[in-house]
Amino acid sequence: MIVILLTASMMVIEIVAGLAFGSMALLADGLHMASHAAALSISAFAYYFARKRAHDRSFSFGTGKVNSLGGYTGAILLVIFALLMVSESVHRLIVPVAISFNQAIGVAILGLIVNGASVFILGYDGHDHGHNHGHNHGHNHGHNHGHNHGHHDHNLRAAYLHVLADTLTSLLAIVALLAAKYYGWIWMDPIMGIVGAVLITKWSMGLLKQTSAVLLDRQAPDYLIESVITRIKSLPCKVEIIDLHVWSIGPNIYSAEITIVTDNENSISMFKSEMHTLTEIVHSTIEVHQR
Repeated sequence: MIVILLTASMMVIEIVAGLAFGSMALLADGLHMASHAAALSISAFAYYFARKRAHDRSFSFGTGKVNSLGGYTGAILLVIFALLMVSESVHRLIVPVAISFNQAIGVAILGLIVNGASVFILGYDGHDHGHNHGHNHGHNHGHNHGHNHGHHDHNLRAAYLHVLADTLTSLLAIVALLAAKYYGWIWMDPIMGIVGAVLITKWSMGLLKQTSAVLLDRQAPDYLIESVITRIKSLPCKVEIIDLHVWSIGPNIYSAEITIVTDNENSISMFKSEMHTLTEIVHSTIEVHQR
């Protein structure tokens, strides 16, 4: 919420200053911050919704995927505003405008300070605290899922990328304005807008790839799949895995569906007990067929 307030305040200052002083880089940064204020609000709502509905049984595996949905939405907004930045920058290349350098540089420096503070706030929160957003799914599995999931938190990553992108565009705006003021390179202002848009798009595509994999129930990472196979095959009975699905249902938490064939009809308790040692898997279904 602190970052949202900082971003919204700086957004107004930069848009007004960009229009008043004729800086495309400054205006692009302000418009970019407008998108980020909206995206950060979506992230905040995602956390609120996930926590409020954490025990709602209409969500089969809990509300963990709301986290990835918030991240996916934030990434889409990043791409859209990057395209808008490119469009406006190209227009300014074709039709240059006069820039009030001193005032524009002052505002850009203020924006860099505010954005840097936002990056510190979100980066510190994500790396030092971890997050437990709706990890209790109403199922009693006897697991404690309160460990640090910050690095798997797509919603937080989207918010962090938004403020990091704002910091980048503020820095590029300063570079462009200094180059234009001292060397007469007016074209640097819109060029930096394009450079910023390209970098932001690259970050966005990475986040889209991560979040869409979760939303589409893509198979879990290989290390986790291998851990499941190793544990099951280490049991003192002959067993064959004929079907195995492990997918993400929230930040660093997974569900598993396993079908096995064994010569020991009493082995189901052993399999369930072994699965409980994998703390990442909070919900599992094991179907056993006897040879």
